[in-house]
Order: sequence, then structure tokens, then C-alpha cells
Amino acid sequence: MKKNVSVLVLLLLMFVPFSMLAKRSNKHTTDREYWCSQAYKMAKPILENMAKGELQKNMQLEVSPTWDGRNKKVAYMECFGRLMAGITPWLSLPDDNTLESKQRKQLREWALESYKNAVDPNSPDCLLWKGEGQLMVDAAYIAESFLRGFDTFWTPLDEQTKKRYINNFLGVRAIDPPYTNWVLFSSTIESFLAKVGAPYDTYRVNSAVRKVEEWYVGDGWYADGPDFAFDYYSSYVFHPMYLETLKAMDEAKAHNRIDYKKYWERELKRAQKFSIILERFISPEGTFPVIGRSTPYRLAALQPLALMAWYQTLPKDLSNGQVRAALTKVMHRMFDEQNNYNAGGFLTIGFCGNQPSTADWYTNNGSLYMTSLSFMPLGLPADAPFWTDAAQPWTQVKAWGGLAFPKDHRWSDDIKTKDRY
Repeated sequence: MKKNVSVLVLLLLMFVPFSMLAKRSNKHTTDREYWCSQAYKMAKPILENMAKGELQKNMQLEVSPTWDGRNKKVAYMECFGRLMAGITPWLSLPDDNTLESKQRKQLREWALESYKNAVDPNSPDCLLWKGEGQLMVDAAYIAESFLRGFDTFWTPLDEQTKKRYINNFLGVRAIDPPYTNWVLFSSTIESFLAKVGAPYDTYRVNSAVRKVEEWYVGDGWYADGPDFAFDYYSSYVFHPMYLETLKAMDEAKAHNRIDYKKYWERELKRAQKFSIILERFISPEGTFPVIGRSTPYRLAALQPLALMAWYQTLPKDLSNGQVRAALTKVMHRMFDEQNNYNAGGFLTIGFCGNQPSTADWYTNNGSLYMTSLSFMPLGLPADAPFWTDAAQPWTQVKAWGGLAFPKDHRWSDDIKTKDRY
């Protein structure tokens, strides 16, 4: 009896902040409604302006205090590509009669126009496709957005627009990626080209696969190049783009030395282990460790956890209810207690609020739309278990509340691969 009472009290305490925040906003009755409101608020200023060819005119741009002097126009590709990589799963859901659907439909229509303007040389919002190495990064996020919303955003484009994208992606090959996570930006673009039947460079894909395998250090973590750094680049780039490179190559039926499907199966298990680590990083209060560089990417640090939820491949130790509750708590903590937007309605540089000193030399407020990557579970319909299962306490709530919780342990690769010769 005493144990049952303590569990009840713990659960009540866990949800008190949720109810208080809901009363304060007086708008949202479900977790999904709250997520949708945040996604719409983030996306609307970018897509509404870009659909009209007015993003570069109206975006209230911010750059790092230590900006390295590169062309500031890189910011527009950054905000568009990164935003779309996060919300294409949501915008790809079928329409219905809900308010959410009406917002999705509006964003989808704006996005399709924005995709056209992004490569139309006659549009004021044609993006910067030449002259800066940075464009490889964000061309990759645009390619990733097409991979995540292929039928909704790539298929409907007119042939001229598709040709322009392919030519621009081919032009990115002029950029020599540094010996870091950038090899996956190259492979993401090439794997997208393979998927659409365009000419692709097998070497750029396979060399990325081999380097990523060399940089795997175990237990779900990747080193960002030859040296390990304790940061969130396993979240920002490695797990998502490695999975998507392998999947796109398999779907393209690109048969060569590497068995992409088998590599994908092994990488999925690594991503599942890493999602367990990320879930354990979330405190009872909805915070997580602020470590390493690129911290203004905010919730992008939790991208693999969101990706596993969207794929419906969460590991058995993570229930839908606990992951949704944990991610929702983090969103409330980040977006309700501090203002993360500038006067123009665009994200402001910071981690939780306006904190310019968190910027790295390459940071601008277009970069920050990486945080949308946490919204991928919105790509699951409203009646999916992720949204309908009862909220449950996550690991740190259990651990600090005296409840039973699963032990953590090292995961070893149990899928062996061998290149074909």
C-alpha cells in the first residue's frame, strides 16, 4: 500500500508542472497540440516569407559575435534546409478537418513554393548555391528533407525545379569536405541522387561509410573524426544521416561492395542504444546536459530519440509514454520559461533564451532551426501509440523517485558485415 501511494504521489508531482503550464497558456489540452503549436510557431515566419520570395528581405538575421566573415547569405539555406528536415514528416500526413491539419496544409503549400524559390535564379529567395563550403552542410539538410518527405515534397515538384536541384547537388561536389562528420553531408546528397536515379558518386558514399565505421567508439557514440569529442554530433549528424544514407542506397538498389541493408540494421541498433542514453540524460525537471559545441541547436541534441520514435523502433526499455512525456517536458522547460525568438519572430541565438555568448564562430540564427529535428514524431498520426499511450515517468524520474528502473549496460555490435569483392 505504501509503495502504491508513493508511486501515485510521484506521478502527481511529475505532472503538476504540465498542468500548470497548460493553465498558463490556456490553449493546449494534449501533448500533441502543444508540439504542433511549437512547430507551427517556428515554421510560419520562414515558410510564409520564403513562399512569397521575401525571406531574405524580412528575416531578422543574427550572427555570432565571433562570426568568421563568410557570406551571411548562408543563413537562409541553413534555416530553410534544417527546418524542413525536421517538419517534413509532420507535413506529409494526410489532410483531415482538424485545426492541426489546416495548419499543416498551409505550411505544406508554403513549403512547396519555397522549394521552388530556393533554386529559381529569378526569385529573390534563390539560395546561395556557390561560393561557400558551408552550403554542403545545408544542401545535405535539404536532401535529407526530401528523403524524409519524398512523396510529399520531391515527387510533386515540376521537372525544371527537380533538374535545378539535381544540378545544384552535383555542383556541391566541388567542395572538399573536412575529415569530420562532413563526410555524411556528402553521402546524404549522393544517396539522394541515387534514390532519384540521377548520377551519383559511389566512392563518396562508401568512403563515408568506411570512415564512420572507423570512428565508431562503442555504446552508440561516434567520434567526430579521428579524435573523440564529448558533444552532440552523434545526435546532430552521425546517427540520422548514416541511417538515411544507408537506407536511400538500399532503396536505390545500389549494389556494390557494401551491403547497405546489413549496415543499416547494425546502425539502427547503435541508434537505439544512443536513444537510451539520451533519454537518461533528461532530468526530472526536463533539462539535459549542455555540453560541447553547437549548443544553440537546442533540441537537436535529442534527434535520435525523436527519430526512433518516428520510425516506431524505440528499444524495449523505452515506452512510447515515457519518451513522449520526457520530450514534452523538455519542450515546456525550454520554450515556456524563456523567450527563444527575436522581435521578428525568428529563433534567437542561445540555448534557452537569448544567449549570444553560446554561439560558435559559424553560428547564425538560421543554424538554430536544427531544433526542429525534435519534432519528427509529429509525423506519426494522432492515433499512433506514441500519442495515445498514457504518459509514464522516464528513467531519471524513476531513479530519483525511489522507483524501479532498468539497468544500463554496454551494447556490443551483434551484426557483422563484410565488404563484397
